[in-house]
Amino acid sequence: MPRTDYYEVLGVPRAASQDEIKRAFRQLAREHHPDVNKDPGAADRFKIINEAYQVLGDPERRARYDRGDFVAAGRPDGRGGPFGAGPFEDLFDMFFGQTMGAGMRSGEPGPERGSDLRVALEITLEDAARGAEHTIPIVREETCPACFGTGAEKGSAPETCPSCRGAGQVRYSRQTPFGSFQQITTCPECRGAGKVIRKPCRECRGRGRMDTKRKITVAVPAGVEDGTRLRLQGEGEAGMRGGGRGDLYVDLRLAEHPVFTLEGRNLHCRVDVSMAQAALGAEVEVPTLDGPSALRVPAGTQPGATLVLPGKGMPRTRGGARGDLVAHVRVAIPTRLTAEQSAALAEFARLLGEAPRTRRSGPARRKPLFGKLRSADS
Repeated sequence: MPRTDYYEVLGVPRAASQDEIKRAFRQLAREHHPDVNKDPGAADRFKIINEAYQVLGDPERRARYDRGDFVAAGRPDGRGGPFGAGPFEDLFDMFFGQTMGAGMRSGEPGPERGSDLRVALEITLEDAARGAEHTIPIVREETCPACFGTGAEKGSAPETCPSCRGAGQVRYSRQTPFGSFQQITTCPECRGAGKVIRKPCRECRGRGRMDTKRKITVAVPAGVEDGTRLRLQGEGEAGMRGGGRGDLYVDLRLAEHPVFTLEGRNLHCRVDVSMAQAALGAEVEVPTLDGPSALRVPAGTQPGATLVLPGKGMPRTRGGARGDLVAHVRVAIPTRLTAEQSAALAEFARLLGEAPRTRRSGPARRKPLFGKLRSADS
């Protein structure tokens, strides 16, 4: 066994995960770093804590340590020594959110893809069933035709930023309890572009892009559903510095239909039939998306019954059987009858054994009660 048990130093079990080892090291480093802890023995404690993490924080070195190869575990790079970059990188990342010694990028930013756009399009049920083309107006950012996207006035050009020398980033030194560290941030003068524009383009005001109205043709495929989203690749906003265009997303909304309602792939509508048609049976005409179609009404059909025309509903975008048309029967009761019609219905009721209500005939109507009283008093 080694003279010092690194697991015991960090206070973790031998089966601890790498994340548990890292958390333990960070906690102990906060407590025992000599720039924070003024105890005379803090430097020695921090040294052994750092040494333990150098070994256990590296999976390969930890494996050698667990096998008993303590020399190889402590010297994976041939130089040995307990103080490497790893723990300090973890500490700097913990306090500042950036790795110590991270190099600054060089040169101006690369191509940047344009933003995606999203619009809504209302279509009819017929459009959804058969497919259609719609032309919609949009406003999107296009490359400025005056400066060709440079943002600089004609006859001038963007210049290398003097603050970051084209890197787009600047480096600052910071004094912390752990010593002096360098921090890299976006250049405040060029905002990361690496270039500054001394004479901005008058058309786009230095942006390199400008809002432009466009008309886009949208092909709606047959069988689309409410809420379908179509993607038109490359119809979004223009990119920057040679970047590709974004995409245009079109969200489809079905408008309310005056005749049909849609449930899944089935269409529903109402159909009016007369009392005679419902009782005797008939063939009536009903609307469909393909035009009027004949519907057979069986004899004895009751009000509220549903009759189905197979395959007269909505198609599917990827093929397959269409939905059905479901007709909801409503029996129409006439409000006015001719004398002949009334007589015929009365005879029909008599044959059914019913006694329809008729107007009284014969003797004169009885006098009202109050009329009788007045006659008695006179």
